[in-house]
Amino acid sequence: MAHHEPIGLIAPNTGLAQLNERSRDIFRQIVESYLATGEPVGSRNISRLISMPLSPASVRNVMADLEQLGLIYAPHTSAGRLPTELGLRFFVDALMQVGDLTEPERQSIQAQLSSVGQAKTVEAALGEALTRLSGLTRAAAVVLTAKSNVRLKHIEFVRLEPERALVILVAEDGQVENRVLVLPPGVPSSALTEASNFLNARIRGRTLAESRLELETMLSQDRTELDQLTQKVISAGIASWSGGDGEDRQLIVRGHANLLGDLHALEDLERVRRLFDDLETKRGVVDLLGRAESAEGVRIFIGSENKLFSLSGSSTIIAPYSDGAGHIVGVLGVIGPTRLNYARVIPMVDYTARIVSQMLGG
Repeated sequence: MAHHEPIGLIAPNTGLAQLNERSRDIFRQIVESYLATGEPVGSRNISRLISMPLSPASVRNVMADLEQLGLIYAPHTSAGRLPTELGLRFFVDALMQVGDLTEPERQSIQAQLSSVGQAKTVEAALGEALTRLSGLTRAAAVVLTAKSNVRLKHIEFVRLEPERALVILVAEDGQVENRVLVLPPGVPSSALTEASNFLNARIRGRTLAESRLELETMLSQDRTELDQLTQKVISAGIASWSGGDGEDRQLIVRGHANLLGDLHALEDLERVRRLFDDLETKRGVVDLLGRAESAEGVRIFIGSENKLFSLSGSSTIIAPYSDGAGHIVGVLGVIGPTRLNYARVIPMVDYTARIVSQMLGG
């Protein structure tokens, strides 16, 4: 795969960007130590790590300045320092080198995802991709996809009661979806058959969204030779397909257990418990992931930048993926602690989204 442009991230605050080299070096050591261990780091250790010779006292002076800027804080009295959420954002946007994956890493991801293309349904393929991504990043992996993006193969109206029918939608990938439809009074069985025949002649190979748009246009311009009752059946069917956002969106989560593998204290356990609760509240996750669908490339939300995960102090790294026509049809990524290995995870999420797009013909 050809090298792609670096991922564009939010521009840093100009005041923070003017840190001198010594301050940046010390700040980078604090953040990298936190990302590696989750523990605060003190001035004595930093004085040994930085490239320029500085006494612990001089390091403490710089740390005091960094604290005033809101980039670091002391979790306990006389302890070392940890980065704040603002500090993490500054590090990710201004200091971190987001490289591309190495060729062996790309080949590894492609090899691990090669079996995904043989999955029988899009949902199964995405689930497989998430399992691989979760294993590679040691975080929980998520995908948000729109059910309406599957290509349709067949539709059938089956009467249940005088004024209720079952709409059976069969997709090209084998998915079957049933919805109960309220019929207008007086609809004969012949109108259900005529509606099925009319739709099957026009929807094959189209998505629900594409079918909806064309049928609504045809009905509004009265370009059909259908009787009024059959038109009402089709209009009611279109309304039922529209569903709600909740029905029309599908959230898949894999790798919850990865979030339990690196707990340092009881507060870590409480944070993960809250994150599990957040993930169960699917509506919020759907809203969050939906915010990335209109964006190009990777989006990063750190801690309270996203209200959903503000209590659990979690980070989300997500990227959109496309279908064969180049339309964005969903987003995928990872959710984990704020001490994710951003430099490693960002290109992995980006590359996985690209591979999934290729799988879907994008």
